[in-house]
Amino acid sequence: MAKKTSIGGQALIEGIMMRGPKNTAMAVRNPSGEIVLEECPTKGTDRKKFFKLPIIRGIFNMIDSLTSGYKYLMRSAEISGMDEEEERKKQERGEKWYDGVVDKLIMPIASVLAVALAVVLFFWLPMQLWNWLGKLFPGIMAHHTLRAVFEGIFRILVFIAYVWGTSKLKDIRRTYMYHGAEHKTIFCYEAGLPLTVENVRKQGRFHPRCGTSFTILVLLVSIVFSMFIHVDTVWLRMLIKLPMIPLIVGVGYELIKLAGRMDNVFTRIISAPGIALQHLTVFEPEDDMIECAIEAMNHVIPTDGSDIW
Repeated sequence: MAKKTSIGGQALIEGIMMRGPKNTAMAVRNPSGEIVLEECPTKGTDRKKFFKLPIIRGIFNMIDSLTSGYKYLMRSAEISGMDEEEERKKQERGEKWYDGVVDKLIMPIASVLAVALAVVLFFWLPMQLWNWLGKLFPGIMAHHTLRAVFEGIFRILVFIAYVWGTSKLKDIRRTYMYHGAEHKTIFCYEAGLPLTVENVRKQGRFHPRCGTSFTILVLLVSIVFSMFIHVDTVWLRMLIKLPMIPLIVGVGYELIKLAGRMDNVFTRIISAPGIALQHLTVFEPEDDMIECAIEAMNHVIPTDGSDIW
């Protein structure tokens, strides 16, 4: 029987992570082709009721998704043999005195640079571009709604360019194929069909409850919030917008849950941009990828039906 589920997932390196209401499972292929399964209780299920209220739950679920997603991604790199391959290449070129130092510093430095780049591209640059346009066309500076739309569209275009660029990388493209396996498996489960490779293969690959759709929704919601900020100074505008991010994320989370739970004109409209962008982040999977998704899915489906909306 067809149903809607709250189970979601994430594509990993040569594998899939599925997150259910009680358990989270990761299925990754090791270098010999075997599926390695690891599971643990889903994070955040024991929180107090206050943290499960609308808007607020989205903020904490986002934090959980980022932290646990990073952990599973790193773990999948170990299981898949990516770390061993890097170590082999290092040994072939010879151990250098600075290798240990670089290994310890590379992730913190990369994280700081990534945050700095995100702030520049998604906050400072669109605001500064508008101010530059304002010098050329002084009359537009009074149109705060137009400014919000301009900044929002610029951020969306930056995000689309990033997604398009990564989709051209061989390793990332393979991860996007696992992304397709994740969506198809969830669709198969929601259709009430047995989780077999044949059944999963027939399903669609664009799901309304996708991380890509969520990101686009957050960017669109931020446009609405920005319309109420009538400040032109770049640094002051950034200072106002940064604390608004959790609220924007919370609203985006509620919209994505609504889109996954209901199918009507409104949910189709808010899902449309994300579904369109999924053409760049969700590719048709191979059968062995589907097998990983099924393995992970089978270990997170609760027997009490608590995942059904």
